[in-house]
This record gives sequence, C-alpha cells and structure tokens, in this order.
Amino acid sequence: MIAASTEAPGVRWLLATLALAFALSSACTKPQPVPVPPARAPDWDGFVHAYIERYLALSPSFAVGQGRHEFDGQLPDWSRPALEQRTRWLEHNQQQALDFQPAQLSAAQRFQREYVLNHIASELFWLKDARLPFVNPSYYFDTGLDPNPYVSLAYAPLEQRLRAFVRYALAIPGALAQLRANLELPLPKSFIDYAVAGFRGFADFYRQEVPPVFADVHDPALQAELQRALEPASLKMTELADWLQAQTTFADAAYVLGPQRFAAMLAQTEAVTTPLAELEALGNGDLERNLAALTAACQRYLPNATLKACVDKQNADKPVGGAVEGAREQLDSLRRYIVEHAIVSIPSAEPARVEQAPAYRRQNFAYIEIPGAYEKSLPSTYYIAPPDPAWSKAEQDAYVPGQADLLFTSVHEVWPGHFLQYLHSNATPWRFGQLFVGYAFSEGWAHYTEELMIEEGIASGAPAREVGQLLNALLRDVRFVCAIGLHTQAMSVGQCEQLFKDKAFQDAGNARQQAARGTYDPAYLN
Repeated sequence: MIAASTEAPGVRWLLATLALAFALSSACTKPQPVPVPPARAPDWDGFVHAYIERYLALSPSFAVGQGRHEFDGQLPDWSRPALEQRTRWLEHNQQQALDFQPAQLSAAQRFQREYVLNHIASELFWLKDARLPFVNPSYYFDTGLDPNPYVSLAYAPLEQRLRAFVRYALAIPGALAQLRANLELPLPKSFIDYAVAGFRGFADFYRQEVPPVFADVHDPALQAELQRALEPASLKMTELADWLQAQTTFADAAYVLGPQRFAAMLAQTEAVTTPLAELEALGNGDLERNLAALTAACQRYLPNATLKACVDKQNADKPVGGAVEGAREQLDSLRRYIVEHAIVSIPSAEPARVEQAPAYRRQNFAYIEIPGAYEKSLPSTYYIAPPDPAWSKAEQDAYVPGQADLLFTSVHEVWPGHFLQYLHSNATPWRFGQLFVGYAFSEGWAHYTEELMIEEGIASGAPAREVGQLLNALLRDVRFVCAIGLHTQAMSVGQCEQLFKDKAFQDAGNARQQAARGTYDPAYLN
C-alpha cells in the first residue's frame, strides 16, 4: 500500500521546483569537492619532552646526576604503591608511543620511536619481570643512594651543595625503611654480601669522607645541620647492614633468572633475540680467539714460557705510586696519542680526573662518573677501587694490575672509551638520546676502543701492552660466558670464579668479585 502524502500542495510544488533547479545546475557545472582540513601532525616531540620531565620527577637522583638541580636533595619514592604506579605510568607511555603511527613520523622520529620503546621495555623488564626492587638490593644503589654529585662535582658553590647534601642525608632513614620493607627474604648470599659492603661503606663515607669535603663552609649553623643529619643516616646504614648480615644463615641461590627470563632480558633490554645456544657459541668462540692471540703475544713478550708466567711478568710491572697515580699519568699520554694519530674527534675540552673509589662502591675495580646532559664543562671522575683490607697481603698486592693491564682499563674508561663517547653523546641534539644510553652500546664502544688502540699502533714494539689488552678482552669474554652459565645452565658461582682464574688469568680478589657480580648484574655480558 502507498502511504498518502502529508505535504501541502504548495510545498510539493516548491520542492519540485527546487529539485528541477538543482538538476539543471548540476548538469551545467562539475561538483566541487568539500575542502577537508589538513590532518594535524602528531606531536611526537611534545610526547618525548613530557616523558622526560615526568621521568626526572619520578627519578630525582637520576635527575640530579644529569644536572637538573631543582631536584637536589630528593630521593625516589620506593614504596610499593609508588613502584606500582611507576609501572603503570611506563605501560601507559609504552602504549602512547605505539599509538604514533610510523607513516605519520619523519625518518628521524621513526628511529626515535623505536629508541623510546626499547628504553621503556628495558625499564619494565627490571621492574615487572625481574622484580628488582623486591629481590635485589643493587637496585637501590643504582637508582638513588649515591650522593656523589653533591660531594665531588662543583656544579654550584660549596655551601649550596652542602645544603643539598643535608636534605639528601635527612631523607636516607625514610628511604632505607622503604627499601627494607620491599626486600623479600631469603636473598642470595652474593646479594647480601654486596649490600652489606655497600651499606657499611655508606656509613664510613658519611662519617669519614663527607665532613672534610665541606670543611670550607664557614657557617656554624649549617655545619651543625650537617652533623645532625649525618649520624642518623650512618646509623640507619649500619642497622640495615647488620640486619642483612643476619640473613646470611637463610641465604639461597634464587639469583638464577632461568633461560626464559634471561632471553626476555636480552630481548627487552637490548632487542637481542639470538638464541642462547648461538650466543654461547659466539662467546666461547671469542674466548678462544683471544686466548690464541694471548699465546702469540706472549711468545713475543716472554718466549717459550707458559701463559701464566707471561701474565705474571706483566702483572709484576706495577704502576709507580699505585693504580690511581698510574692511571693519572696514563690519561695525558692517551689523549695525546689520540690527537697525534687523529684516531677520533674530541668535541670539547672537559677534563677527566682519577680518584680512589668511595667506600660504598668498591665491588668492581674501576668505573667512571660522567656529568649528565644538563651539566656544562664539568670534569668526569674515573674511580679505581683499592683492594679489600680484609684480604691477605698477597691478594691485596695481586689486585693492583700491571701497568699494561691498567693502560687498557684507562682506554676503556676514558680515552677513547666511555668518557669520550659521552662527550659526543651529550652533544647530540636529541635530549632523550643524551639521557638514556644503552648498556651494550656503551660497553660495546669501550671494549671496541681497546682493540682499536692496538690497531692504531699503541702497542707497537711493546708486547706487554698486547698482553694487557688481551687480559681485558678475556675478562669480558668470561663475563659473557658466566652470565649465560650462571643464569641458564646451573653453573655455580665457584665454577664461574674458577673460569675467571683459568681463562681470564684474574687474581683471586678480582675473580671473586666478578663471579659474584654475575649473580646480581646478569646483564654484565653486555
């Protein structure tokens, strides 16, 4: 049935007339497209900037190390709710980064997107998969407890830095309470040993090393504030060390990640998906390559002798005045060699100095502290740890490397290793790249430069230097093999320690430290 129209006759006539006019008009002219406003480009740069600013606010100690001194004196919130909130924030930003479609971004921004995503994946692995804050005290040493910028970096007048240190020291008792509440017992013995040495070291550092640094501040009230802050912080560090020491009876071997999590660590932190068996074969292959090279170098250095005798001869040639003094002399000659041979460009004139490692960071022979991306023209410090005074005299003497071995530690840490790389990194125009440099990329460059300096002739006519470089290379090979063995193949800490002695020719003290490090720093294969 056809429904009757409800329109009035006049209206029907008007509509018909308009329809006819429209039809005639359409027949005479082409239809014009409706203009569409241009799509707004996604604000990738704004997203990255917002991420950086929030990350610094959540990680104030990291921010201070990078030169953002509005965060001076602050420590992170390590409470469980705050750590859970941090995880959710990272996951949210991960999704936001994924929402930026590559087709909408420039080539440079597409690279940056992958870089940001890899950084966030790494952060999430250590928080969620490895659960580092709850099972590994080293997390807190790496993410906030170190007061080094206030004590050793002249970024501001001494009085201003003292005020910042006082705020830091006042925050220590609360931070340690959060730390202790987070740790889930039992812990592996190697984790306990590392933490006990570090916390006792902090107590000694506060009492013995901090007051002389600020002695030139002639403000009695401020000095009194320092003393009132130092002793409670020292006591809390000692209490925490004592509490952990008491847990040694119940220690376990729960450091093992297992093959699945170890592979996830490589994939999420370094985007490496090579099967573990293939990685192990590569590591063992490089170990054998360097052992063969050491055999050849020793034939030039000490013909017809054993490898051990060759290494012992190199180790017996100790730097005059000790490792710190020896390294100081080496830095000038290394820089001069790089310039004279035009090996790599030096982008700025910031110096690198050498000092003894503070009492709380002596579980590895050497490391470098480099001022962050927001600092300008401040020196870096290459730290060298003294031997543990609890060791025998023979072990303490053996811990100090020979001059040639030390030379390539100096190459690695300073010229043209970490220090030079970070001078270039801090000069890059992309702030995110300045702030977040990958573990394997940073270590890879430093290791590469050791062999590069050999190729550039620094050992010409000096076979002891070839031996020194190869001892450094073998150390890294054994780290690589031990990391995989400890975490995926039931290798014991003792077996790893023996491997450092047998294949990398490490002294007893270094071998113990390096084997233990493989448990609490599984990524040291980088």
